[in-house]
Amino acid sequence: MNVICCREDLTYDGSQLRSHWIYDRFGVQGDALVYFTGPAAVSGEALVDLVDRRQQETIRAALMLHFLVEHFDQDLHRAVLRQHLLCALVGEVVAELTGRLITRKGDDLFIDQRKLSVSIATVSPVSSLVHLGVNVDPTGAPIAAVGLGELKIDALQVGGLVAQRYADEVRQVAVACSKVRWVP
Repeated sequence: MNVICCREDLTYDGSQLRSHWIYDRFGVQGDALVYFTGPAAVSGEALVDLVDRRQQETIRAALMLHFLVEHFDQDLHRAVLRQHLLCALVGEVVAELTGRLITRKGDDLFIDQRKLSVSIATVSPVSSLVHLGVNVDPTGAPIAAVGLGELKIDALQVGGLVAQRYADEVRQVAVACSKVRWVP
């Protein structure tokens, strides 16, 4: 699993959630995770969540820590499980760094009933994709939200810790799969 830290602020508008975006942008082939900071502004046709799209929701924040993950399989069920794993790892790291109680409800994280994250998983004809955004400065968010800035923790530090743990989990799963025998 390739891990890339992009130190350039990039606006996440949903167009990045597509196969080969990581290769096109960074020249990295294969399963990969990239993390970066930047605003979020997703609406209309760019929304992947059909409920949000039908309700004409938007995803906005002045600054977020973004994770984009691409695995070269097309299993949506597995992609959603990876999304939940990534979300849980973010919650684990933020809790360790702040000593705060982080509540996870499915693929969303909350602190004191204020939303910390947004995420989605989907598939393309060649890969499965996950985007997870963690508020840094939630200004503009359409709901009550909290950010890493308020918690006084560095977004790229969180990104690095989460990315490494995710890559470790992926490696551990591969090892676990390779060390068992089949049963008749």
